[in-house]
Amino acid sequence: MALKIGDKAPLFKLYSDEQKEVGLADFTGGHLVVLFFPLAFTGVCTEELCTMRDSLAEYNRLKSSVVAISVDSVFTLGRFKAAHELNFPLLSDFNKEVSRQYGALYDTFVMGMEGVSKRAAFVIDEEGVVRYAEVLESAGDQPDYSAIKETLAGLQ
Repeated sequence: MALKIGDKAPLFKLYSDEQKEVGLADFTGGHLVVLFFPLAFTGVCTEELCTMRDSLAEYNRLKSSVVAISVDSVFTLGRFKAAHELNFPLLSDFNKEVSRQYGALYDTFVMGMEGVSKRAAFVIDEEGVVRYAEVLESAGDQPDYSAIKETLAGLQ
């Protein structure tokens, strides 16, 4: 079941594209945009993360950080980040625990693949409370960036 606005965000610790442990607690004192994406090196995922890369300064002005989570390995995420010069952490949920906790995991994705992250976006405030939640059923859709920014602006 997906998280809802007002829920306490589940704590997590995952390994980043730099093979360092990163957790929700590392972002206390600020707002955090948590993106889930199905698979590195796919068209819509690349477009989504490059959109975030290109507008990261705007998110930073809204006193927020961004992380993106998929079930890809840290090695794949490292190459993906380098190939597209992404400027925020990519976290590996290889064991699918965090995607499941956030309600952002397909039972079955395309071509019979099981356990792939859904495209989803969450805004978590400095208290660890979910202030925006969007879980998309279609991997071809992108998050509502305007609604994410509007939510962040309202937290200022």
